[in-house]
Amino acid sequence: MIGTRIVRTALFLSALVAVLVLTIRQDGYHRDPAALFRWYAVCWVLFAGAVWSLRRVPVRRTAAVVLLGGIAVAATGLTAAPRTSTDMFRYAWDGRVQAAGVSPYDHTPHDAALVSLRDGWLFPSGSACAGPDTARVPGPAGQARCTRINRPGVHTIYPPVAEAYFLLVHSVSPDGSRHKPLQVGGALISIGTTAALLLVLRRRGDVRWAAYWAWCPAVPIEAVNNAHADVLGALLTVVALGVVTRHRGWGGALLGAAVATKLLPVVVVPGALSGVRRARDAAAVLLPAALVAALVYLPYVLVSRESVLGYLGGYAAEEGYDEPSSAKNRFALLRLVLPDDWALPVLVVVLVSVVGWVVWRGDPDRPWSGALLVTGTVFLLLTPGYSWYALLIVALVALDGRWEWLMVALAGAAKYVLAPAFDDGYAVGTTAYAIAACAVLVGWAVRRSGTGGEFRGRRRAAAMSMASDPTGGPGPCSRTGEGSES
Repeated sequence: MIGTRIVRTALFLSALVAVLVLTIRQDGYHRDPAALFRWYAVCWVLFAGAVWSLRRVPVRRTAAVVLLGGIAVAATGLTAAPRTSTDMFRYAWDGRVQAAGVSPYDHTPHDAALVSLRDGWLFPSGSACAGPDTARVPGPAGQARCTRINRPGVHTIYPPVAEAYFLLVHSVSPDGSRHKPLQVGGALISIGTTAALLLVLRRRGDVRWAAYWAWCPAVPIEAVNNAHADVLGALLTVVALGVVTRHRGWGGALLGAAVATKLLPVVVVPGALSGVRRARDAAAVLLPAALVAALVYLPYVLVSRESVLGYLGGYAAEEGYDEPSSAKNRFALLRLVLPDDWALPVLVVVLVSVVGWVVWRGDPDRPWSGALLVTGTVFLLLTPGYSWYALLIVALVALDGRWEWLMVALAGAAKYVLAPAFDDGYAVGTTAYAIAACAVLVGWAVRRSGTGGEFRGRRRAAAMSMASDPTGGPGPCSRTGEGSES
């Protein structure tokens, strides 16, 4: 019987791996985004089936199944060059620039001062410039020259921990290896995140939840194939939240490193302060976080002539975060029911309320629960259009077990991949996030209803008995077990 359960899970995983390979090798982002998203949907259905099947696998064998499955899933991202994002090319360029002794914040890729660092991969010429993911740059007279780096006329936006990672990958990469080292780095960090989740969940949750990260299609697509640096921020966030329950200072320091990787993890800070009532306890987290962030920025500040914030301000304006009326896709759910001018003030009020509730009423033993609530709320309010941002959501879901928040990650993928297939892409993104919001509300209602009420009193007991119960305990899709409350 036990063997049958493992075999069934293995079959789901095998199907997921096979379809992920086919999906990642599709070149349909520009040609046929609707067909590409159908492949995405199949992957997510198989992912749900694999996680459902894992419910019946004995707990003592779950960690091995999750980790081995995670390795196979992550490896699928290595089967093709980046398909749906060009951010990785900027990473490679920033690593090359730093290796040449130049601050990545001082010059744009367009700058002729760095022309000696250009090669035929990042800066192709001739017919290779006809692709949709290239931008023109000055070249020799009569020669078409372009770059695969997006926004080549602006300075880099990435914080210093990410920049140090780009330099490290460049330093250990063989000549001519192109995109593969960054993809391998993404795969290793993804697997490391799975391992970190398993370690945290052995003490404070159900190890089955780690499958929400390890097997999620967003991980091989965004963290490995597209090699987004967000995966490093997710790893540091998971470790930080696991550590902060035992040592606020070290947890805060790791959280500062996460923020200095991709800025977005700043939204989990309220979760790290869950239940903190004394100023000195809050300072024990916030001061190390601020100190680490300042220290890692300092070397770049000292050697850079330009601002180390790079294109951050321009990006915020470009994406419409500063002015709702300037970007139709921003604050989409709020703008369904509110005038444009109201969207930003209402967002601030809602977010402050959620943060206040988490800090005042949150569980200090489960900071990831508050972090997921705040982070998920931010996503639903801002409705971002880049699917890789949701890697942070996926990692927090794996810590907390509230699977309904995964719909936010799927909504981001729909907005990024599927919306271009329609004349009114705005409606597609808004509908996807509306469905995600409904899923979250339904999940919250079920967990608060009478049918799910009894598990709330047994939450801690279930987690404490997990180690001594080799076959029982809640599965990742069950309604019992620690981490089920909103």
